[in-house]
Amino acid sequence: MLSTKKRHLILFLLGIFLLAAIVISGYLGKYPIQFEEYMSTILSRVFPAHFEATPEVSTILFKIRWPRIILAVLIGAGLSMSGATYQALFQNPMLSQDILGASQGAAFGAALGLFFNQSYEVVVLFSFVLGLGAVLLVLGLNRLIKSQSKLNMILIGMMVGSLFSSAVSFLKLIGDPTNTLPAITYWLMGSLSSVKMQDVYFAAPLILLGMLPIYFLRWQLNVMSLGEVEALSLGINVKVVRLILIASATLITATAVSISGLIGWVGLVIPHFARLLLGANYRYTIPATAFCGGVFLLIVDDFARLLTTSEIPIGILTAFIGAPVFIFLVAKNSRQLGRD
Repeated sequence: MLSTKKRHLILFLLGIFLLAAIVISGYLGKYPIQFEEYMSTILSRVFPAHFEATPEVSTILFKIRWPRIILAVLIGAGLSMSGATYQALFQNPMLSQDILGASQGAAFGAALGLFFNQSYEVVVLFSFVLGLGAVLLVLGLNRLIKSQSKLNMILIGMMVGSLFSSAVSFLKLIGDPTNTLPAITYWLMGSLSSVKMQDVYFAAPLILLGMLPIYFLRWQLNVMSLGEVEALSLGINVKVVRLILIASATLITATAVSISGLIGWVGLVIPHFARLLLGANYRYTIPATAFCGGVFLLIVDDFARLLTTSEIPIGILTAFIGAPVFIFLVAKNSRQLGRD
């Protein structure tokens, strides 16, 4: 059992590691930049009187690399927190952030925008709205059948997600095989290659707005992970807290998918890794999940843009890395729980 001091130390080290990964990721790229010039350009934004920045390097850093770095960290942290939230709420470590259909709904929205040859901004808007709409549909159907079972909500989410996935497949079937089909297929693989600073202005506030309630309610999340009866006996309004947490996780997922496309395994794998480091206490696991998720997706995105001359879709790499790591982490956590 880790002491409180050790847990705080681990969180501090994770924060330092994330900061270092951000700085290093900004330096890495296909356009070579001297490290002194790189640091001078960054510091010129904070201390303009003491440091100089060349226009070319400023353009590369602040219009191309840094928007991508910011969104990689936020999306990785947000998806990881969403996955951990659903795993605690439904008491199932095999769940991820798309269990209630948000990812599939957002995918259909983006595919619909691409099918009708809409602009990038409209595609993002379609994706965001339908991602939220999918979860609202799940909650509405769950209320319609007056079910109190968490398993029923999961099953409804799987059904709604399957319907939206089928709709995406239908659009791919009837779409123009020269333009529409490749655009939809590439978007579904997930990528941060086309993000701009405008995407940061749109996505960052929404993702942070979803992350904050999860962070501040992590105490209640601890109790709710034990079951509704225990939560009610301790005076927690289960329905209200659950609704807030589901709304927050959905907002994060819909926003992330609308910007980056489908990026799998992050919300499933990272919470297991955080629990391996700090245990099942969500007071520490939630911030650790955010740090680990941000670092993970940032590093994977670095490989996606640097491994080959043509960029690899990030969703391919997260699946390639996430699947074997997930099996290892589940086995490791199971042995640890057995010892405890």
